[in-house]
Amino acid sequence: MATPRPHDPALLGTDAWHSARTFARLLDAAPLGMLVTTVDGRVVYANPAFADLLGHRPEPGAQLEFADLVAESARTMTRLHFDRLLRGEVQVTRGEHQLRHVDGQPVWVMVGATVLPADDDTPPLVLVQMNSIELQKRAEEALAASESRWNFALESARQGVWDHDIRNDTMFYSRMWRVMRGIPPEEDVDGDQQVWLDRVHPDDRAHVVANVDKQDQGDTDFDALEYRERKRDGSYVWILSRGKPVEWDEAGNPVRTIGTDTDITRLKVMEQELAAEKERLRVTLEAMADGMISTDLDGRVVFMNPAAEKLTGLRATAAVGLPVSRVFRLRSERDDVDLPCPVADCLATATQIRADDDSVLCAHDGPRRDIRCTASPVLGEGGVLTGAVLVFQDVTQSRALQRQLAHSAAHDDLTGLPNRAAFERALTNTILGAQHSQREHCLVYLDLDRFKPVNDTAGHAAGDALLRQVAQTIKGVCRSHDMAARIGGDEFAVILEDCPLPHGRIVAEKIVRSIGALVFSWAGRDYVIGASAGVTAITRAPASPLGFMGEADAACYAAKAKGRGGVVAFSEMMG
Repeated sequence: MATPRPHDPALLGTDAWHSARTFARLLDAAPLGMLVTTVDGRVVYANPAFADLLGHRPEPGAQLEFADLVAESARTMTRLHFDRLLRGEVQVTRGEHQLRHVDGQPVWVMVGATVLPADDDTPPLVLVQMNSIELQKRAEEALAASESRWNFALESARQGVWDHDIRNDTMFYSRMWRVMRGIPPEEDVDGDQQVWLDRVHPDDRAHVVANVDKQDQGDTDFDALEYRERKRDGSYVWILSRGKPVEWDEAGNPVRTIGTDTDITRLKVMEQELAAEKERLRVTLEAMADGMISTDLDGRVVFMNPAAEKLTGLRATAAVGLPVSRVFRLRSERDDVDLPCPVADCLATATQIRADDDSVLCAHDGPRRDIRCTASPVLGEGGVLTGAVLVFQDVTQSRALQRQLAHSAAHDDLTGLPNRAAFERALTNTILGAQHSQREHCLVYLDLDRFKPVNDTAGHAAGDALLRQVAQTIKGVCRSHDMAARIGGDEFAVILEDCPLPHGRIVAEKIVRSIGALVFSWAGRDYVIGASAGVTAITRAPASPLGFMGEADAACYAAKAKGRGGVVAFSEMMG
């Protein structure tokens, strides 16, 4: 390459020109890019390192202006630096500038310039030294980009950064650290620990004071502190502060701790709301009269309320973890056999299972209670089955009342025998059974004889007592599965299951004899009554249009007509 030389020897003078050539040879060997320009910016010398740096290789006689070397975006700033130099405000200017490579691409260069003063033979010149800092700038840009990403990430998470230099007890606080406390981002913050502690909520101060030094020392059990700190507006922000040492001295003692503060106010508010809701739920569950047991997906007890403890006779501490079938034991009221726990079916089908009737809970402490219960599936996120909840009530009293009411509705208040309505339902069922099978039954219709004189002379109380005695006499003759009922004032009827007519007649005669043998005493006086009975067979169809009840009534009427105290079968009347 032809080394550029001063363009005009006459400009410098002969001696000066020779001195310049010597100076140029020295600059040719310099590893840094070197330029010599006139004060108006015309390049009079450029060394090889400059050519390697920017790719410009001017030939002798070529015109090259320093301004042409500056990237367009940096021209204003570069001109300001050189203007100060040329005005004599500074002896040397040094700074980072973007120059333009010959291919048009900007190149970051550290530029230093100074003015070589004029002498007798030489006008003033500007000596420019330049060194590429492109790699450094790229590293800085990468670092800045990385720091920007972290800053954005931390600020998006509302995390402020603090840096405690333990050696000189100084603190650094990031922008977000200030923002979350309502402090202007650029405001200086007093890092004195006492000033900070004065902002900590009084209820949290003792805990913070006791543990903040442990955080500085790297105690892993205290690397996080939760506390409230007063903001500029007087409100409090919940802070989660995490930190640990990052530098140690020769003795291994921490000398610098870095950490982050996170605004967890919303989480704390939610936590407090959940705690309050949990407490309300606990109080509600404990106040419930109904027992409640919750189970996991395997049907094991995870929770019992006090009512459930009382009804099952088992403490929750002993029940948790056990299969619910061992805690909640059901038996059938009707036949006293074990019943399956409804939770098993609930978990198997993921549907609600009810057990309303015929269920008796066998408590572990002895009592048996009529129970009504419902097992409901518990569904988690996405409708996934996670367990079941069993709610049950002690219905012993209500079920007893129901039985009492049902008994009263179907029985005669005076005698305790089934009443006419219950008898007619039973007779209908018996007739339907006879129509669909070969079985034969009998119907006996009874009417008391000489009952009215007792009622008239001794009074209704005596009559009622006599009717009760007659009812017990009829029940005493019948089998346990036969149905004897009072169907009128002094009228009774009996359904004899699986009893042919001849045997039914025998039973009717026995009833009549037993009633006739009664001696009823009242107020010192004895009364003797009797009864007449009519019998008919209950088969697939009545023997006459009267129907079975009409046939038995007609046969009883016929027995009375014969002189009372007798039994007549309807078939005898037909013969």
